[in-house]
Amino acid sequence: MTDLTPLLAFRWSPRAFDPIAELTRAEAATLLEAARWAPSVDNRQPGRFAVGHREDETFKRILVNLPPAEQRWAGRASLLLLAAYRPAGHPFAAYDLGQAVAHLTVQATALGLHVRQVTDIDGNGLIADLDLPGDVRPYVVVAIGQLGDPFSLPADLLAGETALRHRRPLAELVLSCADVTD
Repeated sequence: MTDLTPLLAFRWSPRAFDPIAELTRAEAATLLEAARWAPSVDNRQPGRFAVGHREDETFKRILVNLPPAEQRWAGRASLLLLAAYRPAGHPFAAYDLGQAVAHLTVQATALGLHVRQVTDIDGNGLIADLDLPGDVRPYVVVAIGQLGDPFSLPADLLAGETALRHRRPLAELVLSCADVTD
């Protein structure tokens, strides 16, 4: 493997979060600052975020809009963050939101936190339960927290949680410029 920054090389997406660890308001603000400083087309910054700390009402409203299978582990995260975007006249809004979430993820890793994203969400439920503005589209829920004990997970999630990380070989991803993959 090339010399990746440890912030990328050691990042992974667990389901086992520490159910008693808490994120401070300052840590949450730092994560949002990282998202805010992500590149965006014409600096439009279409990303919008709803932040729920474990045990607060926003967290609960986000959690109930995840499938039951995801709720089993996501409820242990310290923070649930809805990442949404405003698409009006911006064909790259979802791409820009992805950049913002990626920057937030790298910042979380720098803080010793872990992130797992959930794309199977009830967007209409989130719009209603969080009273989102009509021009905001929910896209992904991000679970954030300290790493927990993988053996606390339901048995059907344990194998995936403790398996080695796997990525496709670079040669499968690069469409041209073959000398990069040699």
